[in-house]
Amino acid sequence: AMAGCGRRGVLVDFDPQGNARTGFGIGLEGGDANRYRVLAGEGRGGGGCCKTDIGGLHVLAGGVDLTGGGIGVGGVELGEFRFRKGLEPLGLDYDYIFIDCPPSLGLLTVNALCAADCVVVPLQCEFYALEGLSQLMRTINMVQQGLNKDLLIQGIVLTMYDSRNKLSEMVANDVRSHFGKLVYTTVIPGNVRISEAPSFGQPVLLYDAISAGAQAYVALAAELLSQEKEAA
Repeated sequence: AMAGCGRRGVLVDFDPQGNARTGFGIGLEGGDANRYRVLAGEGRGGGGCCKTDIGGLHVLAGGVDLTGGGIGVGGVELGEFRFRKGLEPLGLDYDYIFIDCPPSLGLLTVNALCAADCVVVPLQCEFYALEGLSQLMRTINMVQQGLNKDLLIQGIVLTMYDSRNKLSEMVANDVRSHFGKLVYTTVIPGNVRISEAPSFGQPVLLYDAISAGAQAYVALAAELLSQEKEAA
């Protein structure tokens, strides 16, 4: 959606599961031998980036090799900053770098938080997600205090919202009550088109642009752009 608004961006798949990669129809062979070196902070530049069917958007494809990367940087001095070093050259070529993190708070996620300027938190409207949010906030606070003092929480996105479900409404109200303006106005609904799109190797905006899920992400992009203008 950001690329559709004219912003040039790269999506960095920093999750060993590689879901962001497969969601764009990029196989394990996507990219080249340099991609792991870039993600591990050993390579320079965007040699591992893959083109997508959306103009102005590229993907730096991760995969199972990142599991080894998470172990490998652990014993290295200042290992938390190797990823940031690898991404620095990309900042010259793109307006945005989106880092898709694994669903855990291990070393890979800490590397991502050290490399990032800000964090956008997708929060599923379920009870257990609230517990995960508390843990994430503690991790972000630790990174802010000791590793990346400039890290900001850009916003929280409520996802998989079901208006027919009282629990979704309760979670949404609790999060808005606690975090206030940090929670985006846009809510991503539970939408079958969003679920179907990855099986066709497409983001939902290409799979079904008029679906409720796709339109919600367009609205979210508009909010992000609004934040950009306010910051300027």
